Amino acid sequence: MDDKMVPGGYDRAAKPPKIKNKNPAPVQITAEQLLREVQERKEPIYKPPEQKLVDGDELYAYQMRKRKEYEDSIRRNRLNIGTWLRYAAWEESQNNLDRARSIFERALDVDSSNQTIYLKYVEMEMKHRNVNLARNLFDRVVTLLPRVNQFWFRYTYMEEVLGNILGARQVFERWMKWEPEESAWNAYVKFEKRYNEIDKAEAVYERFVYVHPDPKNWLKWAGLVESHGKIDKVREVFGMALDRLGTAHMNQHIFIAYAKFETKVKEVERARVIYKYGLENLPQSKSQALYNQYVLFEKQYGDQDDIEYIVSSKRRQQYQKKLKESPFDYNTWLDLTQLEESMGNIDLAREAYKDAVNAVPQVEEKRVWRRYIYLWLLYAAFEEISSKDIVSARNVYKDCLSKIPHKKFTFAKVWIQFAQFEIRQMNLKEARLLLGRGIGMCPKNRLFRGYIELELQLREFDRVRILYNKQLEFNPSICTTWIEFAKMESLLGETERSRSIYELAIEQDELDMPELLWKAYIDFEVSEGEFDKAREIYERLIQRSGHIKVWISYARFECFLSNEESESFETSSKDDKANIDKDTDRTKKARSIFERAYKHYKSLQQSDSRVLVLEAWKKFETEFGDDKSNSHVDSLMPNKVKRRRQTSDGGWEEYLDYVFPDDKDQMPNIKLLEMARQWKQKMSEMDESKEANEP
Repeated sequence: MDDKMVPGGYDRAAKPPKIKNKNPAPVQITAEQLLREVQERKEPIYKPPEQKLVDGDELYAYQMRKRKEYEDSIRRNRLNIGTWLRYAAWEESQNNLDRARSIFERALDVDSSNQTIYLKYVEMEMKHRNVNLARNLFDRVVTLLPRVNQFWFRYTYMEEVLGNILGARQVFERWMKWEPEESAWNAYVKFEKRYNEIDKAEAVYERFVYVHPDPKNWLKWAGLVESHGKIDKVREVFGMALDRLGTAHMNQHIFIAYAKFETKVKEVERARVIYKYGLENLPQSKSQALYNQYVLFEKQYGDQDDIEYIVSSKRRQQYQKKLKESPFDYNTWLDLTQLEESMGNIDLAREAYKDAVNAVPQVEEKRVWRRYIYLWLLYAAFEEISSKDIVSARNVYKDCLSKIPHKKFTFAKVWIQFAQFEIRQMNLKEARLLLGRGIGMCPKNRLFRGYIELELQLREFDRVRILYNKQLEFNPSICTTWIEFAKMESLLGETERSRSIYELAIEQDELDMPELLWKAYIDFEVSEGEFDKAREIYERLIQRSGHIKVWISYARFECFLSNEESESFETSSKDDKANIDKDTDRTKKARSIFERAYKHYKSLQQSDSRVLVLEAWKKFETEFGDDKSNSHVDSLMPNKVKRRRQTSDGGWEEYLDYVFPDDKDQMPNIKLLEMARQWKQKMSEMDESKEANEP
């Protein structure tokens, strides 16, 4: 047979025959028909043969074999929670609930906080209508994991399905004591509304807005009250919202909703007053929507036509005129870009931002560049949020970094915002590379902090340690860095690491706030219950600085065993003072420290410091001492005397000095000097009288 021929006599090389009749076939084949035929003619999927159990012995053998398989699997890897769940589900399928409960309890011994185990366990009990057991499980899990909302949701749903409305309300009340997220409060409100308990729903809203005082929650509360026709109550809710939020957190949407409500009830003048009050108290950047609503309101109820277009055009012309006169006035650029963005025209807003960032400062001074960089950040936020153009937003950040003269100064905020942008795009690796590049080019403490906060949120503590080490290598004089590093290690349970960090910190030659570092070290040892080590730190601090505040703080520590409780003697409660009165060992230790401080400053001949010690000592003895100790301190109190000394320009000035009773070795010299001063004063008075009598 020829190669070009195929079975049937068809020649491959020959042209296919032409179709003469191109009319549609009388019976059309649809895509639906083709799919249906595929399903009908599809070969059956192979299924393993079913095993039939004839009698109880075979069932028992089968069960023993399956249990052995599961137990062996658990023995090999007891941390595989899926095996536990399959084991319990199989026992449930065998109608052996006691064994299934035992397996769930064993799984909880392995991982007591696993949410999946609790969910499957509760579902099994609810499936078999074991209500009390399910209720006990819910009580157990919401006590152990009170921040997991799904257990609370399921618990309340179960009680509501069972018709136990009072029980469901009690569960909601237990849940609300934890001040959960907004979804939990909304669920509680919906629950009360389903049973027409409007007063209770309003009470829930009243607690809700004090936990989550967001404007939208206040608006929901007002909407609920308004739907039931309580006009006075609606005004009361809006008034409470304005008082609660205050001028710092006022929101324009509160004013808008309040004014629209008054307009709806035909109180036009009230609505106008609300609009004006909001515009007067809110900044322009936070009141654009309110202004727009006010213009619409005036168009409908006032006599101003096209007020929105006229005002916007006028403001735009004013900004453009200012920019022609001073093209580097970045405040005006900010106002113009915000105006164009608020008008909703994305193209005009983008052009305004491009023109603004093209006005690069001519002077390389960071003070001048701050507002300019703020324009770049707003531009990037506009591209990401308003125009939804991620590629353009990334290019904006890159262009901004290319404009900054990093050799002279940089802006950590730009690096951090760019990294956060990459994280929002799920590019964690790019964010880390970006922050690492920023630290390599221009290390700054704020940049380190931003990178550390990112890794802390990701719970990458090894990376955090590396970053802290690099930051301390870059600038070891910042005490807050040492303190934050030590606190992190303490929270992780690394007590010795934390103590070592404090020891390294206090050995540094230069520190910006050493008193803060020493206080943090002492507070750390007190929180660990290491009071002897805290005393050692106080002794070292006294040897190093010898400041009067250190002595007084040390004495208070010995008296109260905690710096946190001893910030001031006046703030201590009466019960604490009574306990300290009884504890003579504490008062003796504190008294001995005051005595040491007094002798120390006496040896240094520092009168002012001695007086401060005695005043603090006197205050202590007044609160916790007796007559004998008070008289002892009174006997040490100095007398104030006036003295004269010669100034640098040859004149004389008077000053106050202290004479201490226990300075007996200096008393003769003091008396001699006082007699000499009196004699000199007398001689000067005689000379003045002679000069006055001479003609």
